[in-house]
Amino acid sequence: MADKERSWDCKIRVPLFFIIVTFWGTISGQIRYSIPEEMQKGSFVGDTAKDLGLDLKELSDRGVRIISRGMKQYFALSLNNGHLYISERIDREQICGRIEKCVLNFEILVQDKVKLFAVEVEITDINDNAPSFPVEELELKITETTGKGEHFLLPEARDPDKGLNSLQSYQISKNKHFFLDVQTGVDGGKYAELVLEKLLDREEEKIHQLILTAADGGDPVKSGTVKIRVIVMDVNDNAPVFSQSVYKVAIMENVPVGFLVLTVNATDQDEGINSEVTYSFRKIEDKAAHIFQLDSGTGEILVVGNLDFEDSEIHEMEVQAQDGSGLSSRAKILLRVIDANDNAPQITVTSLRRGIIEDSPPETVIALINVQDRDSGVNGEITCSIPDNLPFRLQKSFDNYYSLETSRAPDREQISDYNITITATDQGTPPIATTTFLLLKILDKNDNPPIFSQTTYASYILENNPKGASLIVVKANDPDWGENARVTYSVTDGQIQEAPLSSYISINSETGALYALRSFDYEQFREIRFQVQAQDGGSPPLSRNVSVTLFILDQNDNTPHILHPSFPTDGSTGVELAPRSSEPGYLVTKVVAVDADSGQNAWLSYQLLKATEPGLFSVGLHSGEIRTARYFVDRDALKQSLVVLVKDNGQPPLSATVTVTVVVADSIPEILSDLSSLSAPADPQSSLTLYLVIAVASVSCLFFTFIIVLLALRLRRWRNSQLFDSSSVTFSGVPVSQFVGLDGVRAFLHSYSHEVSLTTDSRKSQWKFPSGSCSNNLIGQHPSEKSGSLLIAEDSNINKEGQVISQKFSRAVVIRMELQCREKPCGFRWQVLFPLLFFLLCGAVSEQVYYSILEEMGKGSLVGNLAKDLGLNIKELQHRKLRVVSTAKKQYFRVSTENGNVYVNDRIDREEMCGKTLLCVLNLEAVVENPLNIFHVNVAIKDINDNAPGFGKNSVDLEISESTLPGATFPLGNALDSDVGNNSLQNYELSSNQYFILTVKENKDGNKYAELELEKLLDREKQSSHLLILTAVDGGDPVRTGTVQIRINVTDANDNPPTFTEKVYKIRLRENLPKGSLVLQVKATDMDEGFNAQITYSFSNIPDSVRQLFSVDPGNGSITTRGIIDYEEANSYVLSVEAKDGGGLVGHSKIEVDITDENDNSPKLTLTSVYSPIPEDSLPGTVIALMNVYDKDAGENGKINCRIKEESPFKIISSSKNYYKLLSDSTLDRERTPEYNITITATDKGSPPLSTQKTILLQISDINDNAPVFQKPSYTTYVPENNPSGASIFSVAASDRDLDRNARLTYSILSSNLQELPLSSYISINSQTGAIYAQRSFDYEQFREFEVQVKAQDGGSPPLSSNVTVRVFILDQNDNAPRILYPSLGADDSALFEMVPRSAEAGYLVTKVVAVDADSGHNAWLSYHLLRATEPALFSMGLHTGEIRTARAFADRDAVKHRLVTLVKDNGQPPLSATVTLNLVFAENFQEALPEMSDQSGDSAPQSDLQFYLVLALALISFLFLLTVTLASVMKLRRSRNLPVLQCFGSDHYSKAGPGFPPNYCDGTLPYSYNLCLAADSGRNYSNFLNPSRQSNVRDTTLSVENSVMIFKENHDPTSEKDNIPPVSLCIDVKIFATV
Repeated sequence: MADKERSWDCKIRVPLFFIIVTFWGTISGQIRYSIPEEMQKGSFVGDTAKDLGLDLKELSDRGVRIISRGMKQYFALSLNNGHLYISERIDREQICGRIEKCVLNFEILVQDKVKLFAVEVEITDINDNAPSFPVEELELKITETTGKGEHFLLPEARDPDKGLNSLQSYQISKNKHFFLDVQTGVDGGKYAELVLEKLLDREEEKIHQLILTAADGGDPVKSGTVKIRVIVMDVNDNAPVFSQSVYKVAIMENVPVGFLVLTVNATDQDEGINSEVTYSFRKIEDKAAHIFQLDSGTGEILVVGNLDFEDSEIHEMEVQAQDGSGLSSRAKILLRVIDANDNAPQITVTSLRRGIIEDSPPETVIALINVQDRDSGVNGEITCSIPDNLPFRLQKSFDNYYSLETSRAPDREQISDYNITITATDQGTPPIATTTFLLLKILDKNDNPPIFSQTTYASYILENNPKGASLIVVKANDPDWGENARVTYSVTDGQIQEAPLSSYISINSETGALYALRSFDYEQFREIRFQVQAQDGGSPPLSRNVSVTLFILDQNDNTPHILHPSFPTDGSTGVELAPRSSEPGYLVTKVVAVDADSGQNAWLSYQLLKATEPGLFSVGLHSGEIRTARYFVDRDALKQSLVVLVKDNGQPPLSATVTVTVVVADSIPEILSDLSSLSAPADPQSSLTLYLVIAVASVSCLFFTFIIVLLALRLRRWRNSQLFDSSSVTFSGVPVSQFVGLDGVRAFLHSYSHEVSLTTDSRKSQWKFPSGSCSNNLIGQHPSEKSGSLLIAEDSNINKEGQVISQKFSRAVVIRMELQCREKPCGFRWQVLFPLLFFLLCGAVSEQVYYSILEEMGKGSLVGNLAKDLGLNIKELQHRKLRVVSTAKKQYFRVSTENGNVYVNDRIDREEMCGKTLLCVLNLEAVVENPLNIFHVNVAIKDINDNAPGFGKNSVDLEISESTLPGATFPLGNALDSDVGNNSLQNYELSSNQYFILTVKENKDGNKYAELELEKLLDREKQSSHLLILTAVDGGDPVRTGTVQIRINVTDANDNPPTFTEKVYKIRLRENLPKGSLVLQVKATDMDEGFNAQITYSFSNIPDSVRQLFSVDPGNGSITTRGIIDYEEANSYVLSVEAKDGGGLVGHSKIEVDITDENDNSPKLTLTSVYSPIPEDSLPGTVIALMNVYDKDAGENGKINCRIKEESPFKIISSSKNYYKLLSDSTLDRERTPEYNITITATDKGSPPLSTQKTILLQISDINDNAPVFQKPSYTTYVPENNPSGASIFSVAASDRDLDRNARLTYSILSSNLQELPLSSYISINSQTGAIYAQRSFDYEQFREFEVQVKAQDGGSPPLSSNVTVRVFILDQNDNAPRILYPSLGADDSALFEMVPRSAEAGYLVTKVVAVDADSGHNAWLSYHLLRATEPALFSMGLHTGEIRTARAFADRDAVKHRLVTLVKDNGQPPLSATVTLNLVFAENFQEALPEMSDQSGDSAPQSDLQFYLVLALALISFLFLLTVTLASVMKLRRSRNLPVLQCFGSDHYSKAGPGFPPNYCDGTLPYSYNLCLAADSGRNYSNFLNPSRQSNVRDTTLSVENSVMIFKENHDPTSEKDNIPPVSLCIDVKIFATV
């Protein structure tokens, strides 16, 4: 059994007693136990019930339990025997870590009396942990030159146990080189160091394996081991060796950047840094240095530039391998480049024409082109091509020359500029192509007429426009160019209402702007249509027309015209009837007016200017409807006179007035006696009869006029036939030269067809020419019209163009036809001869010319006389355009056409052009024209000593270890000389010194290189660096040299380990530093230099948990925080730091870190006991909850205060150590707050303070303290009448804020305002749901609403209740038929009359039927229907308005009196209806309507019969007239079918009769066809030239003339006028076939 201790001291018992009394005696004592760690679960700790003096029987009833403050529960209290047992595994190292005394604290709570007892259990340590190292294996690197006594820090072992059970000693395994030195640290911990006892020898043993053992002092002893692996480091005594002395490789040119050429490999027998080999180029040309890159680490040679076969076929270079201490060796690389197809062909344009005319013939030469390719073999073979869709082609002349020529005539309008793409493609794989672009302009020819931008134009202008106003601008474009595209505009001749068009409009000939020459009148004409012609400036000019429409817009210049009411023929005022019973808004009549203007100028408004009774009538502003404004009264006059103003909407407005007389009476018989002064005269003759009589007379007159004209035409035709039978007309007065000659037919090259129309009195002639063709094929085209003089008098003067200059008419009419071809001749132009001459004169190269010059000659230096060497005449050089052409990038030479000498044109650098090639030759080509010839010229460039030897860099840096032995060689950078032969590099020289000598060697290619050889040992301490001068000398005259500095740095050997500035560093840190915070910076120094002095820092022998908190920078020794440092986990740390130099020597130091506490832990709050729910009538001071608080921080940071966050009816008080009670502070109300979220905040006293919140959900239990409440203060419901008995009509609902039974409601009905019968006979209510039911059917006519009182009562004790009023409204159903108010029947139930004007248009309002329905809602919605009518299509009735309107205009055939039966129907289900009958009379005024009203049986039969006979007569006369016209036309057409004159006006313009064209007319037969038509009375002459027909067959190939008859009338009277000459009609059909 564990020991029990009671540590009560007399000095503190009395104060503790008073504290216990103050806090209700909560803590009665403290119990202490001591147990070892790792005891089994269920092990006995102590008899707690006995120690606390508790009765075992009351443990369960009093609610005794353990409170662990939120920690893990390691113990359990048995309520059966009161013993304390272990419930979880207890590990002292896990619970308390490095703390010497480990104690677990918890409390025991007595629930019923809220008493606490503190219990403390001390955990003692046992030896359950063995010492352990942070790593399993340690590796140490020690050079074989390390001296005896050198210390090496070993990893420190860790043992979580305390006292004797912790780490006590270290041991090392047996060996002959090392021993162990064990030391004690500042914190008492022991660590071990490895000491070198005997020098190491790498050749004897490279690796030493040791075992370090750490043991503790427990019983039994426990230990841990770590393996130590010591690696002996080597010193540098071997130079690198290449695997091959010479590397040979072949590579394709143009390999991508990064391509691996080869990998050189050199090995070193040393180890470590001494065996690390770095590679570099020792000797390499400048060009190759930009192409190849050597990886210093791997020895890979990569391509970094452009590897070009054309620049150099072979690259030679030397590679040097150097180890870490400066020893080196070299190897040679021979790289051969394989040619690839990587050069695109080069295109040179030797000769080029910039433009050709668009009708240029094929084979016109445009350019001469030369192509070259730098590649060799198949890769240098070239083919040239251009796109197939161009009118050009390439022809190869000789060698690499091509000529570009036309393959067909180009069209400038289709393509004005050609960007000709010439593609040169070689034969390589893959092939490479080069393109060049030649810009060729096509010169214009006038072959396109102007084209308007629109097919038609339209413009709008207001009437009364000012003269000269701009109307519209027409725009035409001509695809041609220059003068051919300059467009001028004109207006074609025309007339507008017998006036010339030119008097109305004009046009600007340059801009196409149209202007008005006079003011237009919208009422005169509303649009003007005319043609505008656009003509270009070509020769001959071309033109095109476009249609222009000019729309005239209206202005307000017409007053309104009133159509209705119209005045009677006797001039009296029209009368309208208005019933006395009319309500306000009754339609009396409607004023109808129109305005001749359009648009808003025709918008009319109506106003009432004057009235007998101003307030009695109103006029619709836009409708013109005259309506009553109020009811009629007895004082109102029987006859009312109204003056209505009709005004349009123009600016300024125009108006008209009309007077309307309105008679007030309910019926016409009522006012007949009062209208004696207004009675109409006797019934006049109907206007329809008058119109019929006029129509019959007009048609009759027209018929007789046609008969007379027809007879006159017959008589004139007879006179004409007599004229043509006369023989008095001869051709004697016509000169022979004026006739068409037939002997020159064979001279024509083309076929023509001409059609001529002539009249004897014509003033104009019209010729139609077909479009000609230069080919042998006849193609049908539309004829184009050309005006020329056809009828010329005998004395006419004619110029050479065939135009009439002056004209005097004589007795005869002469025909002069002049024919000429308007097409261009199809001949060859001079350009066609150029390619022919080119191919005839171009031959092979006649000879080759060679020249030799020195490089760097000045510009203008003479090379040679090329003209003399080629045997050319100097005087013809300019004419033959002698020039030299080179495929090089620059033109180095030029030739003078004055003397034929070749001069240097640009600087010539042999090294730039040919590189290291011994023979440098430039190939030129001399070109001469007229005729074309090409000569090859070769110019050899000789070298001069213009380049001194040069090194690739200004200095050579070498690093040589002071331990390097004499005889070691070091390659130096080679010198390069661009010159060749003796002018190139010859020897090397070295400045004098006592340590090194120079060795000059020669490669297989003859190039010399130098090596530096060590003659005497170096001493870094005596001299750390050496400066030498290497000189390269060439063999030129004078001699040129180049130098480079050789800087030698003597490197040190590693013989000094790093040393820290302090052995032990001490520092104090605060916890919770941010990650990356600097702790301190350690510093170690090394007496060595270079790599041996480069120190790296690292931790050694520290636990992984500490490595997660700290990190050290290996470069500068800065130690920073890596994790979050927590004081609660550990308050101090010991760090071991190691400094290692580049040679492997190390130094050690320790860092002691103390951690200071911060307030970084918030308090923890634990609820021990909570009482919920509590009744809402609980008294203040009621205990609600008991809680415990604690903080992991120490000192002031661990002291805690508790408070309630928000305002609430609760308070919190301190009970005992870290315990608080939550009490009620005032009364509670569940209905206002049914539950509380009480937030308790625990705050410590740290800086800044931290806090923790805990929320307690406290529920309040209910008591019955609230009465039921209805959702509304009153309710309303609607029930249709005739409802079924027992139907639910409404439902009420109430709510109670209480819960459960206190909120359960029952409903009942208290009272009602129904007094006649008991309430239960009308309605009832469901006591549970509140649903109200009807006990009987309601009647809307009996009562329309009633009220009842409903009570809701809860189930509490005592119960509470409330009342509400329910109003029930009864809804109506359709049970009333409509009642018609207007029109009302007369006293004898007869229908009344309504008057309709005869001029009423469609939609005129005749009257309106007014009806009402006693029902409500949709049952009272009425619709109106027309059941029966005398003329159903004449009237229509508004479905919802009841308005009766005319459906069309009144016709004469319609009856004057009509009877209508209308139906009025409601919208109920089923619908109910009523009917009314109306009598309507069509009349313009009451005088006209009175007879119909007074005598309803008036007979109109005689009037109707007269109108019938008149219509019948009009139809018969019209029929006879049309029949006569039709028969005359048919006879005229039938008689004229075979006349030749009809052929001139037929749609077929080709000859169908007589000899046709031969099928093979291209063999020499030239057909011609002339159709000549003359009319004696024609105003114009027409001549049509037709295209020939291919389908015609030629029966005769000789010249023939058919029907070539011309008749003229000779008049011997010189004073006779053309009117005295009878009309003559002549048609001549001439067909000519000429055989060539």
